[in-house]
Amino acid sequence: MDTKQAIEAGKTSLGIEFGSTRIKAVLIDEAYKPIAQGAHDWENHLDQSAEAGCQVWTYPLDEVKAGLQDAYAKLAADVRQKYGIELTTVGSMGVAAMMHGYIAFDKNEKQLAEFRTWRNTITGEAAEELTKKFNFNIPQRWTIAHLYQAMLKGEKHVKDIAYLTTLAGFVHYKLTGEKIVGVGDASGMFPIDSSTLSYDAKMLKQFDAIAAEKGYTWKLEDIFPKSIGAGIEAGSLTAEGAQYLDPSGKLKAGVPFAAPEGDAGTGMTATNSVKKRTGNVSAGTSIFAMAVLEKPLSKVHMEIDMVTTPDGMPVAMVHCNNCTPDLDAWFRIFDDAIKLAGGNIGKGALYDALYEKALASDADCGGLLSYNFFSGEHTIGLNEGRPMVVRNPDSKFTLPNFVRSLIYSTMGTLALGMKILSDEENVSLDVLYGQGGLFKTPVVGQQLMAGALNVPVAVMEGAGEGGPWGMAILAAFMRDKKAGEKMPL
Repeated sequence: MDTKQAIEAGKTSLGIEFGSTRIKAVLIDEAYKPIAQGAHDWENHLDQSAEAGCQVWTYPLDEVKAGLQDAYAKLAADVRQKYGIELTTVGSMGVAAMMHGYIAFDKNEKQLAEFRTWRNTITGEAAEELTKKFNFNIPQRWTIAHLYQAMLKGEKHVKDIAYLTTLAGFVHYKLTGEKIVGVGDASGMFPIDSSTLSYDAKMLKQFDAIAAEKGYTWKLEDIFPKSIGAGIEAGSLTAEGAQYLDPSGKLKAGVPFAAPEGDAGTGMTATNSVKKRTGNVSAGTSIFAMAVLEKPLSKVHMEIDMVTTPDGMPVAMVHCNNCTPDLDAWFRIFDDAIKLAGGNIGKGALYDALYEKALASDADCGGLLSYNFFSGEHTIGLNEGRPMVVRNPDSKFTLPNFVRSLIYSTMGTLALGMKILSDEENVSLDVLYGQGGLFKTPVVGQQLMAGALNVPVAVMEGAGEGGPWGMAILAAFMRDKKAGEKMPL
């Protein structure tokens, strides 16, 4: 069966992922090979929140819908251009998104507060209290931290919450009508019991008791989406969902869906990092590394999150809010300078040239020090971002040293957390698989990352676009899984 016939017969899988700066759709064939793509660029907003009483990083949900439709329309156009046919169905589908955050609705499905993303560092009090109560690290960006912070501040909307979910969970609900998340995404909402693939029952009771003391009548299990593991069907595309995704009306309802996942889970899938002693590092707007554990950690570390693989295995995660935004801002300045002089080499060529120049620098960056904190950084207790470059008068301020300092700054905070895993917890990894924009230029990001983390770093083909491909693989696995079969390794 050729690709055109496979598309017409629905022998394909579609993965859609909402990243921090781009929404991307990837269609794969039965051999997991990408055969069509579509993307939509977007950006978060720093807006004043009337409810929270402070500025919050957010994306309006109308932009979620518009971006989703645009990415899908471009995918369908890619199919039309390459194969001369209209895309009317796929064999399976799944949605993924940047993990964590807070989207709350009342019983009439009215949004109660702005979508609060992973980038916010406004829940320090809640995260600290819950970590002590649970004896389990609760990061600031987790859904439960946002909920508890809203409770502590007495935000009026909390009493009316009927449904609380993640971005992936929200889009999945709009497409299927099912209030479900994959266990990996659920592990960014609340602590998970890997034996049940659901929220930790003891901690649920603890939190419900706290909520009852404050006068709230809901229970977490009633307002949270159901958590399920990889390979289980999580609903199908409804007629309303098909219209939401493809307003042209060409896409037919009935497509089976995998559980929606977080970008951590799709990254692990795309890099085949789902078994013990494997790990991956994803480097884009934010940066995080995952290590699939052989044994539980000895104690709670505020710098280490405990999440899961898409099939529920415990994973140590070092997540940092800041990676490439400050570097990208500097590279835009270089691009402006080139254009001012009458040149135009294109974004990809510019990045490649500057990255490769970094390899000709001094090992210590010539004494230059870059702070890439575009936003707050929970890992080191920084509430607000203040990016800057610092140097002594006698520092070797050269282009190679400057670029190397910018690249190193993207991974500096991550190195602190990874050092805790290796030095204090004796976590050993055979290899870290890299994905994300930092690795698009061959060798450079990979080499500097390996040096910073003291772990071999490998980069797979397509590392710059792994997330939506990983979601497409999870959708294919759900469709084709045999009884008792575990995730492909």
